[in-house]
Amino acid sequence: MKHPFSSANDPTLLYLFGGTLGLLIIASVIGWALAKRASSDAAKVTMMNLNARTRAWWGMVAVFAAALAAGNVGTTVLFGLCSFMALREFITLTPTKPGDHRTLFWVFFIITPLHYYYLATQWYGMFLILIPVYAFLFVPMRTVLAGDCERFLERTAKIQWGLMICVYCISHAPAILWLDLPALNGHNAKLLFWFVAIVEMSDVMQYVWGKTCGRRKIAPNVSPGKTWEGFIGGGLTTMALGAALWWATPFTIAQAAGMAALVVIMGFAGGLVMSAIKRDRGVKDWGGAIAGHGGFMDRLDSLAFAAPVFFHVTGYFFR
Repeated sequence: MKHPFSSANDPTLLYLFGGTLGLLIIASVIGWALAKRASSDAAKVTMMNLNARTRAWWGMVAVFAAALAAGNVGTTVLFGLCSFMALREFITLTPTKPGDHRTLFWVFFIITPLHYYYLATQWYGMFLILIPVYAFLFVPMRTVLAGDCERFLERTAKIQWGLMICVYCISHAPAILWLDLPALNGHNAKLLFWFVAIVEMSDVMQYVWGKTCGRRKIAPNVSPGKTWEGFIGGGLTTMALGAALWWATPFTIAQAAGMAALVVIMGFAGGLVMSAIKRDRGVKDWGGAIAGHGGFMDRLDSLAFAAPVFFHVTGYFFR
């Protein structure tokens, strides 16, 4: 059966960032104006957080634009570095023992680069099975050689989870660039932009709707800030945005709205699951690498859950 990777490359398509820059400028001006008008302490804190997120997005959009300008391989390398940093945060927050250090060396410096190498060279079969099959079995095999049986299952599961979420799942985002989608004629960077924009816009819109209208909490013991009003309001807004940008995808307007809904649901689930891990560890953020956003995993938690589902649904139904 023909694999779903395409040999076509997308050299430019950065004009889409014009709209993004326009939105960032509007968001920056609105944030500045609302911060000036904020009277209560709670409103000031909310606007401070929102403006910090907007400033951080300026930097992230610039990095993403530079990666796309470098082509498919440059974008893949960028996501590989993000996976590396996210995995570092995950392992730091879920500490292991000295007996696991040699296993972690393999995980960080052999398995992760090798996985992204298979993606960049379009070796679809190895991209799919390296981590969930070979690495899954290798991690406990290498760890057991240290001879430390204390909490062995827990330690092994942490490393396997980190690989799956931070490397395998996240890597499905740049894999969108290699999908063979005739409707896009190799210009898959538009679809990757659409996907990332939908993931992040969903987070932002749920935050805004939750802060302004949120009343009924979905999972107060896991993430008190997530409300039904925020989820529904942010989700519908994001679906409208996805439908408006249908021209950047192989979808019709209705299909774009439906795929945006899928991304919203999976992204929300990812954020909730990763919040549960943070609450279990007693921390607010995965790290402090991105000002106003916490760590890399704080920005990639939604994407990690949405990317593999979006990749496979798109590859199956729209080739």
